[in-house]
Amino acid sequence: MKIITSTDTLRSAIQLLEVERTTSGELFKEQFFQTYESFKPVNLLRGVVKDILSAPHLTEDVLGATVGLAAGYLTKKIIVGKSDDNIRNLVGSVLGNGVTNLVAQHPEMIKAIFRYIISIFSTKTEENTDNQ
Repeated sequence: MKIITSTDTLRSAIQLLEVERTTSGELFKEQFFQTYESFKPVNLLRGVVKDILSAPHLTEDVLGATVGLAAGYLTKKIIVGKSDDNIRNLVGSVLGNGVTNLVAQHPEMIKAIFRYIISIFSTKTEENTDNQ
């Protein structure tokens, strides 16, 4: 910074610094308000949901795991039913875990199987409507 020797130069430097301080203060207040708003629980939750939805691999992983758990649970319920037999419970648990892992690790294969099944049903319904 240069040395100020006259009163007019000093006054203009003071005015310039006051304008700079006012501008900096307004920017600080605005940034503080934005930070305050972003830390509200609703906005934090909204940000997390937005991040999850914007990450396609994460949503596919969660969906695959959910479908896997549901398939494993249904498999166990179908095999075990209301039985009190320990061997049947063991077999149901093992098969349920196996189905859960299989579905969770290979969601593309499961999607392909479901698409094939849907295509079979859709062609049968088209044939039935054509015959009538």
